[in-house]
Amino acid sequence: GDARVRGQTGVVSERRGSYPFIDFRLLNNTTLSGEIGTKKKVKRLLSFQRYFHASRLLRGIVPQASLYLLDEDYLGQARHMLSKVGMWDFDIFLFDRLTNGNSLVTLLCHLFNVHGLIHHFQLDMVTLHRFFVMVQEDYHSQNPYHNAVHAADVTQAMHCYLREPKLANFLTPSDIMLGLLAAAAHDVDHPGVNQPFLIKTKHHLASLYQNVSVLENHHWRSTIGMLRESRLLAHLPKELTQDIEQQLGSLILATDINRQNEFLIRLKSHLDNQDLRLEDAQDRHFMLQIALKCADICNPCRVWDLSKQWSERVCEEFYRQGDLEQKFELEISPLCNQQKDTIPGIQIGFMTYIVEPLFERWAQFTGNTPLSENMLNHLRRNKAKWRSLLHKQHSSSRSNDHSGQVTGSQEQTLNEEETP
Repeated sequence: GDARVRGQTGVVSERRGSYPFIDFRLLNNTTLSGEIGTKKKVKRLLSFQRYFHASRLLRGIVPQASLYLLDEDYLGQARHMLSKVGMWDFDIFLFDRLTNGNSLVTLLCHLFNVHGLIHHFQLDMVTLHRFFVMVQEDYHSQNPYHNAVHAADVTQAMHCYLREPKLANFLTPSDIMLGLLAAAAHDVDHPGVNQPFLIKTKHHLASLYQNVSVLENHHWRSTIGMLRESRLLAHLPKELTQDIEQQLGSLILATDINRQNEFLIRLKSHLDNQDLRLEDAQDRHFMLQIALKCADICNPCRVWDLSKQWSERVCEEFYRQGDLEQKFELEISPLCNQQKDTIPGIQIGFMTYIVEPLFERWAQFTGNTPLSENMLNHLRRNKAKWRSLLHKQHSSSRSNDHSGQVTGSQEQTLNEEETP
């Protein structure tokens, strides 16, 4: 199978079937920052190939079972939180602190047990834990948004969706395991920049995947590498493991935001025609794709305190990319200009054009369950709060500008909001 390898930077990447992935932390290295000043140099840096690859397993370096050196009170609080893991107001930030930064591993171990997957698939607990640690460690903790806490949040949301009666009544153990694994690994090894950035800097992954779902393909291939290296499923029939790998890819690739309309149109057609047959594995898989898409962008549907934190984190990641693009004299990507793109403006647009259409259809599918109604209510309240904050910024800018003009992005967002 494909072995995963660790280069000089200490970041795990793939070997054989895929290529190593650049560690964008190099760009923050002060010794390098003074030497790089041209597009040519940054492109060369971004296509850097690490060397001295050696498999962790070949070197005998096996991830050890983490010993959570926590006060008993913290462990008790974490266990108490897990008893309410199906509640929509679950605070993943608190849970991450209580587990000493091991929210994803702890959550996955609990959910695999709760859903009976360990027994059903005869999984070895040590191997399972080792695989979860590999996944968690392959996220970049320096990313404000695309990190292991986001993966844990998406996994917790996926657990909630898998319990919706309309879906739960038809799910097989394989469906549940695929849903949880895809949620946990859907952004693994995310560099903190988006696909257009990789394309315009001529990153080798953009070439490898021909500029199509570049990051999603990388997340999938990275996950397969870890699965094979861990040998978690080695005891299962080869045909079954191959099917699991392909379905994982199909689920993770569905999170590409560029395919949003494709999935919405198909979902609308199914709902309008009432032709979803969840006894059919193909239709169940499609709804798992929709569930993962919902889980991935559910932040605006959380309680305000949690939703606001996620909004600030994702915008901070956008702004970091914009600063990087400005530093290397590249065109600043949409939503990444901190001087023009405000957090309220970004969030209102995201909620209006991406989140609302998807969650309204999800509510239609579930039959307007309490969870779906709760999410839509949070979404509407949060959007109203962001709109209020945007108007406060608008008023403030007017009072500071005697001409009474607002920034272009604010004006555009206000116009969009006023359009019926």
